[in-house]
Amino acid sequence: MKMSLLWMIATVCLMAPASAAQARSAYDGSWDLVFVTQRGECDPSYNFTVNISDGIVTHPNLVKFRGYVAKSGSVRASVTVHEKFASGTGRLTATTGGGRWSGHTGSARCSGYWTAQRN
Repeated sequence: MKMSLLWMIATVCLMAPASAAQARSAYDGSWDLVFVTQRGECDPSYNFTVNISDGIVTHPNLVKFRGYVAKSGSVRASVTVHEKFASGTGRLTATTGGGRWSGHTGSARCSGYWTAQRN
């Protein structure tokens, strides 16, 4: 009994690092984003950098930022800063990406497109 338990623990310990390594996303790293407003009263453009780790998109200064990149490159994200909110979808390739976004600032609605470039 003790020996089989020992083997199970050893197997789990050996498999855990392999699973963690597989969790990495092909899109992991730093990305520069540009959001361009095509309709509405939002600022003409927004620029910032995000980080992708294991398919999760984060920004160090935006606590209300959520994003996810699927293995296929499909991306979905949303951000809230004070009275401004935006959400978008799109697709990433190995080095670039783009898609559509919509949102509001106060009561004004706006929408446009976004582009991404890997750093």
